[in-house]
Amino acid sequence: MDHLDQLEAQSIYIFREAFGRLKKIALLWSLGKDSNVMIWLARKAFFGRLPFPALHVDTGKKFPEMYRFRDHYGKEWDLDLRVEPCPPIDAVDPTLPPAARSAARKTEGLKMALGKYGFDGLIAGIRRDEEATRAKERVFSPRGLEGNWDVRDQPPEFWDHFNASPPQGAHLRIHPILHWTEADIWAYTKRENIPIIPLYLSQNGKRYRSLGDQDITNPVNSTASSIDEILAELEQTKVPERAGRALDHETEDAFERLRVAGYL
Repeated sequence: MDHLDQLEAQSIYIFREAFGRLKKIALLWSLGKDSNVMIWLARKAFFGRLPFPALHVDTGKKFPEMYRFRDHYGKEWDLDLRVEPCPPIDAVDPTLPPAARSAARKTEGLKMALGKYGFDGLIAGIRRDEEATRAKERVFSPRGLEGNWDVRDQPPEFWDHFNASPPQGAHLRIHPILHWTEADIWAYTKRENIPIIPLYLSQNGKRYRSLGDQDITNPVNSTASSIDEILAELEQTKVPERAGRALDHETEDAFERLRVAGYL
């Protein structure tokens, strides 16, 4: 197997482990490149159709192109799509910086969805290379009763042995692409011909490397107008993937505070 085949096989194994060992799971669909690769992998793992819901925790602030993508491919991929709202910003910790406070609405919306459906496992498309806090994650990551993450109390995962037993009333986050890189995502997207949102491609000298809420996400300078050009750009660039996220330019501990509270 080549590198992408090995990544795919490992991710499919993780999906099947989660489905076989947990009672009620859902895949968190943020509509971006990583979660679209996750859906593609899950469809391969389960012979063409997800046997669990795709959950979009909707802030109401995504780009129009993202909503069009969700509505189209939610039907084409035959997803059991659950769209759940987020509370108003007044319900969020006022001590957070502005972008972090806006992003924290998603954490509260996720908690509401957990309370509504009772999932004991949530599959999320984070990667270790994205951000320093996410580099500390496990593949099967336990969350507390309030959805909180204790970075100092993470189980060891030797030789692909995972702890898939959340405490009563709590849940696990499962990360099938934790071991992938941004370049891996794009190379696999190209190989598999996975649909993408056009915002990832350069328009007038700018493109989005990471997509989030429209009011706290900015494009980066780029001339890459195809996946081949994106891959070539990634070999040279020193600009972080999340450089366009306002959240990542606020106080040093803002992102970690969000993740400890249950953010993705």
